[in-house]
Amino acid sequence: MSTTNYRRIATERRKELLNMIYEAKTGHTGGALSSTDILVALHYGIMNIKPSEPKWADRDRFVLSKGHSVEGYLCILADLGFFPKAELMTFSKYGSRLIGHPTNKVPGIEICSGALGHGLPAAVGMALGAKKSGRAYKTYVLMGDGELAEGSVWEGAMAAANYELDNLTAIIDRNGLQISGSTEDVMKLEQLKAKWEAFGWQVFEADGHDIEGLISLMKSFPQTNGKPHMIIANTTKGKGVSFMENVAKWHHGVPSDEQLAQALADLDKTEVGK
Repeated sequence: MSTTNYRRIATERRKELLNMIYEAKTGHTGGALSSTDILVALHYGIMNIKPSEPKWADRDRFVLSKGHSVEGYLCILADLGFFPKAELMTFSKYGSRLIGHPTNKVPGIEICSGALGHGLPAAVGMALGAKKSGRAYKTYVLMGDGELAEGSVWEGAMAAANYELDNLTAIIDRNGLQISGSTEDVMKLEQLKAKWEAFGWQVFEADGHDIEGLISLMKSFPQTNGKPHMIIANTTKGKGVSFMENVAKWHHGVPSDEQLAQALADLDKTEVGK
């Protein structure tokens, strides 16, 4: 698939998630936009999955640890055919299975997630299960940088290295912002690469908006070196929308009529490379 096609897919998913949040009058907008390209790279370029058979035994596993940013993930699952696209407009409405965090009532979602710090330990269990059962599936987990203040993340990091889980890839959406401000003001993370390396991981830094670059990087990972893989994906919170980019208050927020129109126009410019 060409770079243009990946960009088109990501742009369309961003438009869908904005419309979904606008319709629902709730949503974690900034982080959903920053993580879209990472999710596109995984689901369209890397993961071995079957939308027609969501529980296929040899499917690759994915855990959205930053579960509050579920909107883009749901848009991708719908686009791939796990459930009808029309259902997206029921997001966060009474009786809908599309709620504000991932739930395994939705085809394609492995576990209920969103309690910060829990995703990596769960993914470690999935990867360890593959090793113990001799299955070839791989496990991927996407974390937010703000959630790295949770101690369970580092317990999971230690366990993954201890069990030599080279079938596990973790990605950090490193947008530098969390609900209360800059990560470096709330709880300093740097030197982040050195910390993960000290825990025994193979660590890479990458542009989290370069979809082809992320795909190429993940395809290059050695699968027999005994080390779990970490990508620190540098991103922009609110990516693609001029008035949301790098603005902490858009961690959670609903655009007005005028703001939605502006956001969609911004994304149209992005798609054609303007």
